[in-house]
Amino acid sequence: MMAVGDNGDLPGAGGPVRHVPVLLRQVLQHLAPQPGEVFVDGTFGAGGYSRALLERGAKVVGVDRDPDAIAGGQELVCESAGNLILVPGQFADLEAHARQSGFDGVDGVVLDLGVSSMQLDEAERGFSFLRDGPLDMRMEQAGPSAADVVNQMKVNDLIRVIALLGEEKRATTVAHAIDRARQEKPFARTAELAGLIEKVLGRSPKKAQIHPATRTFQALRIYVNGELHQAARALAGAERILKPGGRLVLVSFHSLEDRIVKRFLADRTKTRGGGSRHMPEEDVPPPTFESLTRKAVEADEDETGLNPRARSARLRAGRRTDAPARELDIHAAGVPRLAEFHGLGG
Repeated sequence: MMAVGDNGDLPGAGGPVRHVPVLLRQVLQHLAPQPGEVFVDGTFGAGGYSRALLERGAKVVGVDRDPDAIAGGQELVCESAGNLILVPGQFADLEAHARQSGFDGVDGVVLDLGVSSMQLDEAERGFSFLRDGPLDMRMEQAGPSAADVVNQMKVNDLIRVIALLGEEKRATTVAHAIDRARQEKPFARTAELAGLIEKVLGRSPKKAQIHPATRTFQALRIYVNGELHQAARALAGAERILKPGGRLVLVSFHSLEDRIVKRFLADRTKTRGGGSRHMPEEDVPPPTFESLTRKAVEADEDETGLNPRARSARLRAGRRTDAPARELDIHAAGVPRLAEFHGLGG
């Protein structure tokens, strides 16, 4: 995918930014691709990372849940002379996609966890509060939409979704305003919802460039697409499919995803557990990764100048050890427990 953050001043800043893979130089630095190695690009998008890996002689299994991304990637499949296998599906299932493509182990996995510029820039996909379109937000273009959630979810559950997934401090105010409005007329368009939220919350003079609907739209998008579940399951799948010495590189765009990635790598790289002069150290399993990034890597001024959407990107990376993979509790990893809605939630 390309860069899209969750900050209201980023989408659309300077016009659409397309086909710009975020932190590409740093991604390649940590993946360190060699000719003949096999990589999984779990969020293919417009193919920016995959193309760069192919140019370095690697083989790539590209995965994307968006039918438009799969269709758009066929030209690169043809150009790759058999070195790119493009798979429609969720990145949470990247292990299964790699095995079904003929690889029982891979040398690297890269995941760009942000919604793609292509999706955000197309009003008909319903992701953006800056471009009026159907209130959709479905990456797979199937299943319950954002409109279904907004119009049908119980108000207390809606409060929890907006508060936890959007980190919106005034979630109760927003959810009750939505509830009152939907009783008169169901929401169908992004502009309708964004306009209501702006009317209810107003604009802060200190944050005038950030639209008041930013956090609510983020919450709905994450919920509709099960993004945090996807991220946690993908981390576990990467741990199982990576060969010893394989590299895992993750680029996230908001604190919720970055927290899951950070917790996962902290747990999987831990070599000793707690302990003090009063309590013995806890036994910890052998680390399954060694850290390649002491702290999150961010875009430099040159990149953010060319691509403002890179401002919120955070890259973390690890190298697989030969220790056996472990089970992952996705809720302990940071995925909130939420009421289910048509099979979504957790």
